[in-house]
Amino acid sequence: MSQRPIARSPDLQCLRDEGYDVRIHGGHLLIRNVPYVTPAREVKLGTLVAALDLNNDRTAVPQSHVAMWVGEHPCHSDGRKIVTFENPSLPQDLGNGLRVDFTFSAKAPYRDYHHKMTTYIGRITGEAQVIEPGASAQTFPVYLDEESDAVFKYIDTASSRAELGALNQKFAGLKIGIVGLGGTGAYVLDLVAKTQVKEIHLFDGDRFSQHNAFRAPGSTSPEQLEVKLQKVTHWAMVYGAMRHGVIPHDLYVDAEQAALLLGLDFVFLCIDGNDGKRSLVEAIEKLDISFIDTGLGVVRADEGLSGLVRVSASTRETRDQARRHISFAAGDVKDDYSTNIQVAELNALNAAMAVLRWKKMIGFYRDASRDYYAGYSIAANDIVNEDAA
Repeated sequence: MSQRPIARSPDLQCLRDEGYDVRIHGGHLLIRNVPYVTPAREVKLGTLVAALDLNNDRTAVPQSHVAMWVGEHPCHSDGRKIVTFENPSLPQDLGNGLRVDFTFSAKAPYRDYHHKMTTYIGRITGEAQVIEPGASAQTFPVYLDEESDAVFKYIDTASSRAELGALNQKFAGLKIGIVGLGGTGAYVLDLVAKTQVKEIHLFDGDRFSQHNAFRAPGSTSPEQLEVKLQKVTHWAMVYGAMRHGVIPHDLYVDAEQAALLLGLDFVFLCIDGNDGKRSLVEAIEKLDISFIDTGLGVVRADEGLSGLVRVSASTRETRDQARRHISFAAGDVKDDYSTNIQVAELNALNAAMAVLRWKKMIGFYRDASRDYYAGYSIAANDIVNEDAA
């Protein structure tokens, strides 16, 4: 099934967004799993079929008021056949493995296929709802995306219902890098993976261990932990289930490997301060790649944990200002976060702040402040911004 006529036709897209099981098969429009009443007063599921009139991969106004049906003839709730649209006919073989049992005729000036199909469904399913009040043809099925250039393995119907298609195009074709797949980096991946970026490159040389599971999105079974996969392999498998283009690189990136980032449109730097981070940042700057550095520090006090969650956006225009906020602390400088304390909500917040900043930078969100730095104080519950102006 090609998705193109559905994606390009507002009436078909509306049917899909409203939760109908919409398929195109051999030039026919199918809506499956339509509840109806049988002559025995049972509620079963049938398929409503209509010949599809197209104009350059878009639907035209339906030329015929006729619809077809796969299943027993729909009845009223008392078992009497619905005769208002009855159109005596023999079963037909429409080709491509599609056979219909009945033809219906309900004459009306249908505006489009949404109008036509929902009119028939209303008459058929309304009788089923008398017997089963919860019966509905709006089943919200999972759609696999079979277009050759598709990013996701199933279709993002939520964005189309929210009419965000044009904004989502801002992600199209982008190649993103995530350096460091610890707690914050994994949450960055979780958020970026749900956009239409073309590729997400993962860089980390560590294994996915038990303590990582408590900082990471989702859950990991004991059996999965026993395998002791590399972090990048683990996360590529997790998010490869929903999308294409998650590419693992099993190594720690330092200045010598920075050339691997060449060709990326944006990088999220999610690594702790260490001796090689300064040279890595300098190398990324020389490659003229925009990046966001994430970081959080947690310290123990008598009243509880305190600390700071921060993001710094480094672009061609903000290199010097952002550099002041990037932590280059030596590897032997530790705070309570470095002891593997489990503060997943801070990792998730750090990632959300970074991804929000990135989405503002590409124009998905409105950006009134244009800040290059934001720091959240845990104890004060306060966010401080610094903008380039």
